[in-house]
Amino acid sequence: MTVSNAKVWLITGASRGLGKAFTEAALAQGDRVVAAARNVEPLKELTEKYPSHLVPQALDVTDRRAVFAGAEQAAAVFGRLDVVVNNAGAMLYGMVEEATEEQIRAHMEVNFFGAVWVAQAVLPLLRTQGGGRLLQVTSMGSGGGMATVGFYGAGKAALDSVSEALAMEAEGFGVKVTIVQMGGYNTGLFTTGTTTTQPLEPYQSLRTEMEAMWGDAVAPEPDTAAPVIMKLAALPDPPRRLIVGSQSFDHVLEMDQAQADLYRSWEHLSRIAPG
Repeated sequence: MTVSNAKVWLITGASRGLGKAFTEAALAQGDRVVAAARNVEPLKELTEKYPSHLVPQALDVTDRRAVFAGAEQAAAVFGRLDVVVNNAGAMLYGMVEEATEEQIRAHMEVNFFGAVWVAQAVLPLLRTQGGGRLLQVTSMGSGGGMATVGFYGAGKAALDSVSEALAMEAEGFGVKVTIVQMGGYNTGLFTTGTTTTQPLEPYQSLRTEMEAMWGDAVAPEPDTAAPVIMKLAALPDPPRRLIVGSQSFDHVLEMDQAQADLYRSWEHLSRIAPG
């Protein structure tokens, strides 16, 4: 790929997991990347390998002012932005009752508000240049909550809903928004990216049950998802929503069907009201 037709990417959460995998894949195909993360040290080796194509950017997405300044800087580095991957995120693991106010607010600051700040910051830039792609990374589980990861699901569900609205609002300006529902990958989210609640004894049996359900299965590596994102970014007319992961695709359809079946089983009660 030549410089003339190479894309310029801004990827948040680019120092590990999916963000780093997407960064590596974009660089490998000749694109240029502004890789944003709170800690850019893990990007040192990549920066040395691609000195003219990769610019690391230290950024905390919870700082709205810094996000807006960072977006301006990112667009200025290579003269434009073609693809923005709104990927930065974290995990709050534990039961709803166990989570403290501080933990909940901190979690939503990253997973929801941080992603909103990024979208708000880049949209004027994309609109002014006449188009671009905004990939909103949510989750295959954003359609419903699950014990122990309720707040993670809540943040992704909120981002999912806002992104649907954003897609409608931005399409008239040539900006294509895709909600990327990621499946489970070995990203380190449950280790380095996790805040854990203080367990309450009454939930121990459910906690054990959930841990057994998660099982010891090894999740696929993030780089196995990267080709999907590269193909998605290249589509002239991308979908508004995409599930990433074969098993996740099946799970989402199963969850949607179960939800539809539940609605139907109580249709008689719903239809009593005229609204």
